[in-house]
Amino acid sequence: IVMGESQAMVAEGYNASAATVESNVDSSQSVTNVSLVNGTSGPEGGSTAPAENGTATDNVPVTVPGAGHVDNAGSTLSPEEERLWSIVKANSSEFNAWTALIEETERISQDNIAKIRKVYDAFLAEFPLCYGYWKKYADHEARVGAMDKVVEVYERAVQGVTYSVDIWLHYCVFAINTYGDPDTIRSLFERAVVYVGTDFLSSPLWDKYIEYEHMQQDWSRLAMIYTRILENPIQNLDRYFSNFKELAETRSLSELRSAEESATVTVASDASETAPSESDGKADEGKSQADGTSEPSKLETAGSTDPEELKKYIGIREALYIKAKEFESKIIGFEMAIRRPYFHVRPLNVAELENWHSYLDFIESDGDFNKVIKLYERCLVACANYPEYWIRYVLSMGSSGSMDLADNALTRATQVFVKRQPEIHLFAARLKEQNGDITGARAAFQLLHSEISPGLLEAVIKHANMEQRLGNVDDAFSVYEQVIAVEKGKENSILLPLLYAQYSRFSYLVLRDAEKARKIIVEALDHVQPSKHFMEALIFFETILPPPRKIEYLDPLVENLIKPNVVTQNTASSTEREELSLIYIEFLGLFGDVESIKKAEDRHCKLFLPHRSRSELKKRSADEFLSSDRTKLAKTYNETAPAQPVSNAYPNAPAQWSGGYAAQPQAWPQPQAAPAQPQQWNPAYGQQQAAYGAYGGYPAGYTAPQAPTPVPQAAAYGAYPPQAYPAAATAPVAAPVQQPAAAPPQAYYNTYY
Repeated sequence: IVMGESQAMVAEGYNASAATVESNVDSSQSVTNVSLVNGTSGPEGGSTAPAENGTATDNVPVTVPGAGHVDNAGSTLSPEEERLWSIVKANSSEFNAWTALIEETERISQDNIAKIRKVYDAFLAEFPLCYGYWKKYADHEARVGAMDKVVEVYERAVQGVTYSVDIWLHYCVFAINTYGDPDTIRSLFERAVVYVGTDFLSSPLWDKYIEYEHMQQDWSRLAMIYTRILENPIQNLDRYFSNFKELAETRSLSELRSAEESATVTVASDASETAPSESDGKADEGKSQADGTSEPSKLETAGSTDPEELKKYIGIREALYIKAKEFESKIIGFEMAIRRPYFHVRPLNVAELENWHSYLDFIESDGDFNKVIKLYERCLVACANYPEYWIRYVLSMGSSGSMDLADNALTRATQVFVKRQPEIHLFAARLKEQNGDITGARAAFQLLHSEISPGLLEAVIKHANMEQRLGNVDDAFSVYEQVIAVEKGKENSILLPLLYAQYSRFSYLVLRDAEKARKIIVEALDHVQPSKHFMEALIFFETILPPPRKIEYLDPLVENLIKPNVVTQNTASSTEREELSLIYIEFLGLFGDVESIKKAEDRHCKLFLPHRSRSELKKRSADEFLSSDRTKLAKTYNETAPAQPVSNAYPNAPAQWSGGYAAQPQAWPQPQAAPAQPQQWNPAYGQQQAAYGAYGGYPAGYTAPQAPTPVPQAAAYGAYPPQAYPAAATAPVAAPVQQPAAAPPQAYYNTYY
């Protein structure tokens, strides 16, 4: 690419077939140029540029490739490089290994641009929000004189982090140092301010734009820049208004007004002049000729600075400034609470997460769609690893009718930013089903079953339920049977008893065939070791089946589990055994006879009451004796937090069948806040990655298994028993990607039926 072509790319934007990354917002705390170089905050405030974003510098000299320059990505790797590549290929989310690999490659292969390109392309495909590494990548290209590659990297960068003040600033500085054509540089500045000019922390970019136009001494452009700044509630607004007034007072209005403004003023001036009478005109003409004077030219009139005109000129801008300051007073609290506006793999604290929700609530209530989109994009840099914000963004866009923006955000979430988290894929499946995309919904479930979180009970249940809603009962049963077959092949599968319990219940509710449901349970006993969870589910299952209840079948199973037995290798804890005994007693209270109740209560007293300490019994107050057993045990259950019951697999469960004989309060899902809006997504992303080696989860290069991150299950009875998401691959994991806090427990029957 020759200089003229690269200038066109800068001015108009890069649209070649090179790899690009997803557009997203980066509200990285903007700082002065010096602080951008040093990675520290400037005098105006802001936050330190994180190490995760690299250390970028401006003014990198462009050099011609020397004799020692190597362009061979296939050169021999050092042992350390091989070790680090093996880690990131096995687990592409291992951030520390990536940064160590970059440092090692730069250390031993500084002149091998092909190797450097390979590692940066792979890393930035996985972490496109790290704007500092985009800058470092561009610096490497500049050092070997690859001007077209520098522009290409910057263009990929601004597509990857479109709303980053910092990356646009670096790009503009590069253009100023490289090109002499003011139009090229101005076009780039204009592209930048379209995206980030209203960012509260956009001052460094505006300062650089002002500095450039001041060097050009284009006062009308400079005045227009100040006018645009004063329209927006950004940082340092007082300083900008003060500087604007100083400019207006030191330059004539003819210099400050644009050609359009001057033409408007001239027309208004002509219209305001009253046409003199013919006699007055002749008299005035004779007088002027006698005096030897003539009418001042229009140019002189326009060049004069009338105090009233100047006051009016400043007053218009002052009104914009006052309005912007009023809005700033409403958002300053939210802005000051944002302590980490940049991307980081470590979790955010709860206060900052809540602040983002509150800020979004406020902006959505204000009703400015453009502000909503840009704030969501800023939020989704700092909160990129939290599915809840992506889900909120998608729902916001959908509710506003912007389905293209909703699809844009969902694609970015599921393919890049939270692609390993089951929650986003479950949401995607539900949304696609609601929108009539059944094929897409099935694909989302299959991805969960095969790669993201094989054996996730919630995914199995929701997938089967969807097929049943669609009238595909055989397919629904097949979902359970396929997963059960896989789990049978595993030794001591924790999921298998839960699957059997849920499958039997599902069969009865769908077909109303009690015998088929019982047959599934009987089959389960041949393949699973009875556990507290499984027995709880079995007891509960009997409550929803038609009479007669098979108490004679249940009793020996319960007894074998609650009695300590070395022969049967009973692994249930004493707490679990006592809870199961209480659940069974309550079941018999409703469906058993006097003899069966007596037998169960006597057994319970013999096994568990002697182990209660006297001090524990004395602590029980009179109020506790007046309350029901369920209430007392609910209190105990909540305080001790024992393992969750398997009867969770039963949605429409009566409240009395709670885990540990306890009635757990049902947690209803919180209503969604009013939705919001997204950033421009580059649809060519998936295709273009192949041009850069397709690393980490991308078609060519290497395959990076996506190891799911464990997420705690809901704890309340009627919710799922605790089940960690199974790992898709046994890959080394050093620094897991941040995970959002677990959602409050939700009732199973409130969620899926």
